[in-house]
Amino acid sequence: MGRRSKEPRLKIIPLGGLGEIGKNLTVYEYQNDIVVVDLGSIFPREDMPGVDLVIPDTTYLERNREKIRGYFITHGHEDHIGAVPYVLRKIPAPVYGTKLTLALCESKLKEHRLTGVAPLNVVEPGDVIKAGAFKVEFIHVNHSIAGACALAIHTPVGVVVHTGDFKVDYTPQDGTPIDFGRFAELGSRGVLALLADSTNVERPGYTMSERKVAATFNSLFERADGRVIIAMFASNVSRIQSVVDSSVHFGRKVCFVGRSMVNVSKVAMQLGYLKIPDGKLISTDELDRYPDSQITVVTTGSQGEPMSGLSRMAFAEHRKLEIRESDMVIISATPIPGNEKSVSRVINQLFRIGANVIYEALAEVHVSGHARQEELKLMHSLVKPKYFIPVHGEYRHLHHHANLARSLGMPEDNVLICEIGDVIEMNQHSLDVTGVVPNGSVLIDGLGIGDVGAVVLRDRKHLAEDGMLIVVMGVDHDLGSVVSGPDIISRGFVYMREADDLVEGAREAARRAIDAFGPIDSSDWNHVKNDVRESVQRYIYDTIKRNPMILPIIVEI
Repeated sequence: MGRRSKEPRLKIIPLGGLGEIGKNLTVYEYQNDIVVVDLGSIFPREDMPGVDLVIPDTTYLERNREKIRGYFITHGHEDHIGAVPYVLRKIPAPVYGTKLTLALCESKLKEHRLTGVAPLNVVEPGDVIKAGAFKVEFIHVNHSIAGACALAIHTPVGVVVHTGDFKVDYTPQDGTPIDFGRFAELGSRGVLALLADSTNVERPGYTMSERKVAATFNSLFERADGRVIIAMFASNVSRIQSVVDSSVHFGRKVCFVGRSMVNVSKVAMQLGYLKIPDGKLISTDELDRYPDSQITVVTTGSQGEPMSGLSRMAFAEHRKLEIRESDMVIISATPIPGNEKSVSRVINQLFRIGANVIYEALAEVHVSGHARQEELKLMHSLVKPKYFIPVHGEYRHLHHHANLARSLGMPEDNVLICEIGDVIEMNQHSLDVTGVVPNGSVLIDGLGIGDVGAVVLRDRKHLAEDGMLIVVMGVDHDLGSVVSGPDIISRGFVYMREADDLVEGAREAARRAIDAFGPIDSSDWNHVKNDVRESVQRYIYDTIKRNPMILPIIVEI
């Protein structure tokens, strides 16, 4: 694109957040300096049984660790800070972010016993941090968490504006609207490239103000006779403040339920982002001391997560709380794509109990933290970038955002839809994708990082869908003959006591495969196991058209 120049170019390498909503991580590289924007995670997909968390593949950062000048975090949501403990453990470097953002990062590091692993530097909107060849400027934006910032990355070839997650809210709960002035100033001086949030690009118009939710809460509280139970994201501190304000106004005590809700509210109170009058906050142990009409419970579980506060209350699995008919349950969130079934399951259960359930389809109990089409047009028009790269969205979102930029007059060749791992190189004269770096997902399972791969996932799915048969046989060490078994043990396949014929047939199939070998030498064990597996598998499939996992085990006697 355009004429090639010999001057060095800026590299932008997204390692997450494209083609998906989550695990945001973008690398900015100029010669021998790298700055990294965000270290996010994403929830595991349904086809990842047993996986707790998914983070980006950071092989490229590990290979270039000596170039990294700092990690710059836009805000404190999981899809932007979830990988912090895993990345800093391996590749420590200074971290920069606003007060609440870094407090949440620090809380994660403490949980992983990694305090002091890297310096955490608190910044204010307006601060400019020098990092090698880069100067990174923090610009205040509105979002569904306090302390959210866009970044203006000043590089030797021009300024890149990285919006992070944002919306335009003229009446935010924290009282400070987005810093339009600074975006306009940068735009008037010339911006090389814009990387902007694409989450809500399919939605026309403007995102509602957070104040609208506060007004809805007041009207709902006014008509509630029993307990009010509100499920939401723990990180949405301004929304929690709205709940607290409504509770205080209507003479209710507030109780936080769910580990992340308790942790985040504690951090937010310490930093002054969440203000609760004395005597209004109670623990779950104190709930029985007050009538239902004086209680508000703020809980996790707006996404239907099985182990969250709301799910456990709904299915009577919570130690202290159980939903009852007199409760008003408000779900103050939209299902993340892929979570719709889980959310429906919980809502259905709440209705089954007889609770009064309020969710987004029925009342304005949630507003998004992401800009809709008109707000995105405003951002493009203020920043006036030469190049545009849509980020933070599934592929369809990136596609629609690219079209939106073109509709505002941006030349076709100056808009680039990328995949994670692409190496984008640019300067004032050119914009190209010049290669690909290692990329993908690292799966976290318990304390294991990356030890669950495609083969393990395939086996887990196989076990989950088809069950398992274990064929055990004892072989005489000297004679090489089978002296016990083959015995069949099954898990998750069929109930063996009711399937005598099937068990006997499988045993016979295994015996035939062993007999075909004659005396078994230990060097033949793998061949014997393979033949037994194939023989039993063929028999099971021919008999009942199923394919369980078959594990032959030889015990030397």
